[in-house]
Amino acid sequence: MRVLYYGRMATGTRETILRTLRARTRCTVNDLAEASGVSPVSVRHHLANLQAEGLVRSEEVRHGVGRPRHVFSLSDSGLEQFPSRYYHLTARLLSEIKEQMPEGQVGNLFSGVAHSMALSYADELQGLPLAQRLDRLVELLDREGFDADLEHDGDQVLIRELSCPYFRIGRLHPEVCLIDQSFIATALSLPVERVTCLLDGDVHCTFAVNLAATAVEGQRHE
Repeated sequence: MRVLYYGRMATGTRETILRTLRARTRCTVNDLAEASGVSPVSVRHHLANLQAEGLVRSEEVRHGVGRPRHVFSLSDSGLEQFPSRYYHLTARLLSEIKEQMPEGQVGNLFSGVAHSMALSYADELQGLPLAQRLDRLVELLDREGFDADLEHDGDQVLIRELSCPYFRIGRLHPEVCLIDQSFIATALSLPVERVTCLLDGDVHCTFAVNLAATAVEGQRHE
């Protein structure tokens, strides 16, 4: 079996285990012990910690007669620990799209993405009163990587996004900011105003929903 050595790339046994699993996809304890240069007991200790953190998973594999072997692999969370080229691919795709599409259609494209996101969560929002819909919306934004919270301020609600999964790509293509704003507006079926934006140098993105306007709109339909 070929042994992989990572030298300075691995600052410890934990990192070597993760990198070996990334390179080989599936490994036994003995495979990992050989690659990292430590005992199987030490590898098992690290694997237990990595499994507790949700970075590694295991499965039993049978080979003929005898006890099954435990084989380890990276979970989705474990794979996310490594840099990817998704950012560069996304940036290039967006540049190509903007080159080939009229300017007005680019905005429609991002609004369409937001609409699709809202539709995927429609069942979780349907029939909820506004207060519960706002709370659920914060949960959905968290799932999408925005780390959001709510603040009631008089006749309006402020939705703050403390982080943005699109921040890096947004610096090159600020049109992506339409996605979360349109998603919030579609999910709430209400107009939403952007108050602050990370790309403008603010500490977070903030959106305002005017509750007074919501009440007036409701009276019109009574």
